[in-house]
Parts: sequence; C-alpha cells; structure tokens
Amino acid sequence: MAFKTPGEIVETVCSAGMAKGLPRLDKLLLLSFLAGAYIAFGGLLAVVVAGAATGLKADNPGLQRFVFAAVFPVGLMLVVIAGSELFTGNAALLMPASLSGKAPWRNLAYNWGVSYVGNFIGSVFVAYCLAYLTGLLAQSPWIDCIKTLAVAKAGQGTELVFWPLFWKGVGCNWLVCLAVWMAIAADDVVGKILACWWPIMAFVALGFEHSVANMFFVPAGIFYGAEVTWRQFFVNNLIPVTLGNIVGGSLFVGAIYWYLFGRRREQ
Repeated sequence: MAFKTPGEIVETVCSAGMAKGLPRLDKLLLLSFLAGAYIAFGGLLAVVVAGAATGLKADNPGLQRFVFAAVFPVGLMLVVIAGSELFTGNAALLMPASLSGKAPWRNLAYNWGVSYVGNFIGSVFVAYCLAYLTGLLAQSPWIDCIKTLAVAKAGQGTELVFWPLFWKGVGCNWLVCLAVWMAIAADDVVGKILACWWPIMAFVALGFEHSVANMFFVPAGIFYGAEVTWRQFFVNNLIPVTLGNIVGGSLFVGAIYWYLFGRRREQ
C-alpha cells in the first residue's frame, strides 16, 4: 500500500492550502454545507445505532461508547473522499501555505469563516429536516439519547466551565486533523478510509468535543425538546470548543508539521 512521507504530506497540504482560499463564495459555502451535513450523518448514525444500546450502556458503558464511536467516522470519510470543506480539518490544512508565505493570511480567514458558517447550516439542516421532521429519533430510547447528549454538552449552565471544554476541543481536532493528514498520505481509497477511522473513533470514544458535530447533536436535542437554549449552546459549548479545535488543528498538526518537514525544505 503506497503512501506519502511526512515531507511529501506537507508539500501536498501546502498546495491544497494555496487553493482553498480561492473558491468563489457560493462554491465554498456549498462545499461547506456538504461537509456539515456529512458530519451530521455520522452523528445521526451514531445516535441511531448506539442510542438504542441501553442495556449495553448499563452493563458495559465503555463498550457502548465504542459502538457510538465506531460508526461516527463515516462523516469524515465522506468529507475526505467525496470532497467538501470542513472547518475543523481546514484548521490544519491552510497553515503550511500561510506560514510559508505562499498564501496570504486573509485566504485562511476567508476559508475558516465561510466553512464554519456553511458547516453550521449543513449540520442544522440534517438535524431539523432529516433527524427531526422525519421522526427518526422521536421514540425512546433515541429521543432520550439525543436530549441527554444536548443537555450534557450545553445545558448545565455554570457547571460547564470554559477550560475543560477548550482542552477537549484541542484533543479532538488534534486527532481529526491527524486523520485528514494520514488520509492525504494514502494513495488509495481503502487507505484513506482506514486513516480516517482510527483517529476519529479515538476522539469520540475518549469524549473529546468537535464543534461541527456539536452543531448537529445540540440543535437536534433542542428540536426534540431538550432543556437547552440556543444561547447556552453557543456560549457554554460552541465558543470554547471551536477555539480548542482551532488550536488543536492549526498548532499541533498544521504548524508543527510545517516546522518539522516544510520549513526545513524551504531554507
């Protein structure tokens, strides 16, 4: 199975980052909508499969978390292989080109801003139209699962403090961007699937926080009547998790790997 070396990955990422700040607004927004929807598909699948495993959760909660985590990675597989613009992955992918001066920093800001908005629209679309209007989660135990998730992530007021969620966001996107990084290393579809599955399964099973996934989980819970307000979602969860995702992807993957394998080649 052929794969790229770390230096070759950085070169490929640098070229991709140069292009990611160039698409027209409508095209970038649509690609971002797709990415948000794809991640939401993974979240919906995880709730449907693992949310019904109430007996398993009672007897072996670790195994139930693994089942939830094992099916969730389908979202990133769709993003990577079908093609779309995911904010969390782009946290790392635009850094080498910006740090090397091959792309202006405004391109990074443009991509991050538009992809974040598009991801939100796509995730909420799936939460409302495909999870709520279809009634897929309307019966117990699925409705209990999605409402519990929403409350746990955003609905406990002052009990949810900034820094634990920030660091959970760091850990999450460190692993997410490593999954994207390794998928770029693979030269075939099977390799890309395997590269996506392991790190994504790990971050979900560990309980780390992904801002785009939460754009599905919490709104879906709100639509089904969870005692969570939109303000609680944005303030308690989305802000600290998003900031943590930016640090985890841009610093611990994009910047460090550029410094180790990209900057050295440019000197």
